[in-house]
Amino acid sequence: MCALSSETHEGGCFCGAIRYRTLGKPDRVSLCSCEWCTKRTGSAFGISVYFPEDHIAFFGEDWKTFRLTSDAGRWLETRFCGNCGTTVGWTLEFLPGHCGVAGGTFDNPKFWYTPERYGFARSKPDWLEVPDGLHVFQAMPGSPNE
Repeated sequence: MCALSSETHEGGCFCGAIRYRTLGKPDRVSLCSCEWCTKRTGSAFGISVYFPEDHIAFFGEDWKTFRLTSDAGRWLETRFCGNCGTTVGWTLEFLPGHCGVAGGTFDNPKFWYTPERYGFARSKPDWLEVPDGLHVFQAMPGSPNE
């Protein structure tokens, strides 16, 4: 559950056309090397910061969305800027009532949150070390492959 707090943070896309504001601490912060996270970031892992839907507000009108079905058979809907292409947020079927935001899209201080879990560790590159103290999942938590 989200801790009640008046703490707010803001962020947005690279060109500034899409902005957001969060309220309180996130319910979950994850690092992940699944195919979706690596493709949406163009990197070895994604940073996902999840808030209850009523603790995040998005601003701007140049939204584009893309919905896909994961290898686990669940939908994921990505929201990105139609101008610069930055993935800013998403919703996931397996996490109802929450909205994720890309960790690198927060304004400074950019990395004010602390990850607590690492998903799809089986897909990470060998040269990437998982930080100590994270709860590690080899696949999607709760899936038959975990």
